[in-house]
Formats: sequence, C-alpha cells, structure tokens
Amino acid sequence: MSVLTSPVSIAVENEKNPWVAAAVRFDEAASRLRLDDGMCQVLRTPTKEITVNIPVQLDDGRLEVFTGYRVQHSLARGPAKGGIRFAPDVTIDEVRALASWMTWKCAVVNIPFGGGKGGVICDPNLMSDSELEKLTRRYTAEIIDFIGPERDVPAPDVNTNEKIMAWIMDTYSMHARHTVTAVVTGKPLSLGGSRGRPEATGRGCMMVTLKALERLGIPPELCRVVIQGFGNVGGMAARLMADRGFKIISIIEYDGAVYNPQGLNIAELELHRKVTGSITGFSGGEDLDRQEAMFLDCDVLLPAATENVITSSNANRLRCKILCEGANGPTTPLADEILADKKIFVIPDILANAGGVTVSYFEWVQDRQGYFWNEQLVNQRLREIMEESFDAVLHYADTHGVNNRIAAYMLALDRVASAIKLRGIYA
Repeated sequence: MSVLTSPVSIAVENEKNPWVAAAVRFDEAASRLRLDDGMCQVLRTPTKEITVNIPVQLDDGRLEVFTGYRVQHSLARGPAKGGIRFAPDVTIDEVRALASWMTWKCAVVNIPFGGGKGGVICDPNLMSDSELEKLTRRYTAEIIDFIGPERDVPAPDVNTNEKIMAWIMDTYSMHARHTVTAVVTGKPLSLGGSRGRPEATGRGCMMVTLKALERLGIPPELCRVVIQGFGNVGGMAARLMADRGFKIISIIEYDGAVYNPQGLNIAELELHRKVTGSITGFSGGEDLDRQEAMFLDCDVLLPAATENVITSSNANRLRCKILCEGANGPTTPLADEILADKKIFVIPDILANAGGVTVSYFEWVQDRQGYFWNEQLVNQRLREIMEESFDAVLHYADTHGVNNRIAAYMLALDRVASAIKLRGIYA
C-alpha cells in the first residue's frame, strides 16, 4: 500500500498541523494492519464537511458574520459524536483532525459512535451571553439537518459548556416540535444530563494511570504527578488523584506554574485561584516558569490543556516515566520517536481521555431510555470500559511489537474497518 506520510518525512514547519499528525499515526497503523488502499481511503476521508456562515446582530446593533464548521468523519459504527468549540483560531484542518480522533477514540473504547467535531471562529471572551446565545442558536439552525440522536450528537469542547448545550438542545427541539434531549450530551442534569459527566475525563485519566502504574510496579502513594492545565480535565484529575493518594507536585496553567515537592493541597489551590484568579502566588507552593515545570522529575506527566505541547524541540527534556495524554493531540509525531527512545510509557489521548466520550455515551443511552443511573453505577461502568480498553491496547502493543499509540490506532482502525466490511458499500 502507499503511505502518504511518515514521521521522518514530516517537515518541522508542518509538525504542529493536527491533520498531518492524525494522518501519520493512521498511515503507520493501517500499514501494520495491511489494509488495502481502498479501505485506507474510505477510513481516511471524512463523510461530510459542513461550512456555514452565521450572521449575528451584536448588542450594539452591528451585524457580524461568523464562520462555523461541522465535520462528520465516520458513521460506520453509529452516529457521529464530538464536541463543538468556540475559539478565534479554529481551522477546518483542526476540526477534521479532531473528528478523526473521535472516530478512533470511540472505537478504542468500543462504544457505538463514529467521530464528529464542530467549531465556530469567534472569541467568546469578547461576546456577551446574549450574543453567544444568538450565535449558538443560528449555528444550530444552519447544521440542523445533519445532527440528531441517530445522526450526529454534539457535546461541549473548548469555550463551550452545559449552557450552550442547553441552547442547542432547545433550538433543535423547537424545530422538531418536541423535546429531544438526546441530540447533545454534556447538558445540565435537569435537562437530561448524566451524573458523573463533569468528572468523567479526569476520572478516566486516573483509571488508566492506575493501570499503567500497576504494570510498572509503582504504588500510587509514591507517585509524583505534574499536570498541565487546571480546567475541567486537569483540575478534576488533580482532585481525584490527590484523593486517591497521588502526590501532585506541580500544576501548570497559562499564566504560570506552582510547585511543591511534598505535594500540593489541591482543594486549597482551587480556593486560591477562585479568590485571586490565578494559581500563582499560592502559599502552599512556589511559583515556577510554566515551560520549565513541564520538565520536572516526576512519575506521571499529564498534559490536559491544548494540542502540540510536546514536540521535537522539547520531548528530550521530559523526565517522566508515564505520559498520560488528557488533552487531544498534545504530542506531535516527531516527538513520538523521542519518547520511545526515552522509554516513556505513553497512554495515548484516544485512550487516556476517552472517559468523557464514554460517559457522554452513557448520557445518550439514559436520555433515550428515559431512565437515569446513579453516580456509582456511572463510575462502575466507566471503570469497566476504561480498564478493558487499556488491556486491549496493551495486548495489541505486545502482540504486534508497536508502541501504545500505534497499538490504539490499530485497534481502532481494525474495529472501524471490520464494521465497514460487514456493512458493505452501498451503491
């Protein structure tokens, strides 16, 4: 088969292109699975790419047109599933890559969804609630023929939240003329949200980290953790890991980092940030340069913020034993080889942060049943899926002699390709 790209052939200037990164991992996994060119083309190509232009009347009376995207990468195993982000730097390449990652993520944890992703180019920090609601509702109206419980189920992502999901659900329901709670996940509990959903991604990161520690023979109470990001994923992972006995020695945020070799008190740090607006200046630790904090000696590094934070220019400086990728795409393909040389145990993003989409799946199931589970049952079922998926990825890695990331891609591609072969090609 022809391979379009390989890690050694990526130009450094393209290293941070998420679509290129997704293609590199795809190509290596497909080559090892010996998938033919036709199947590779089907798996690689998004099913639909939707671009919409969204006119919004701002509070001062001006009209502004925003551009939005929705990409449905694969529908082979079920409806598309993936978040919607509002950010000024959204690009179609980014949305394509994230949609493909969602396909593989859902397949890795074996839930019956394909991959989707959406984005709107805007700066929500400069917009009022009224403007954001108008933007959300008009964006929903523009893509309404392509979403739905059986078609494509959006969720929160960067700069979106349960309030925005409620607006999407209401807009869709008004057009459907009846309430359709299962059209989105990540909703408020009172509108059909699931217990355990806010904690799910961070909790899933902790669950697979525990499995990795078990494999490496490191007791959790002796484990030193550095977490980049103190938002929903990083903050929740920090809180849950601290409760479990992990020693969180550093938290890194956009405006600085805080460090305590004896372990930070996460509850007090959260209160400090709530009062001051920053993690810096915390009396329970010392301030560090945010870049240098990434290279602290630790057992686990958990990047839980943005893409492309571990690259060919800094991967050789990492001093962790385990890299648990709480964010989407935090590591570039050129960095993968460096991590392998350093024998860092990588828990790849499409496994590590799949707790969020897994509990989103639970929310969708509960909405469709009209029957809701308690948090204990949600967490029990999440643990079963995360641990089984971790074991399945490690089995692929051991069987095929590949790193964990390529093993996760091989498992995912195999499952999606099998579904396509069983369904056949409609003509």
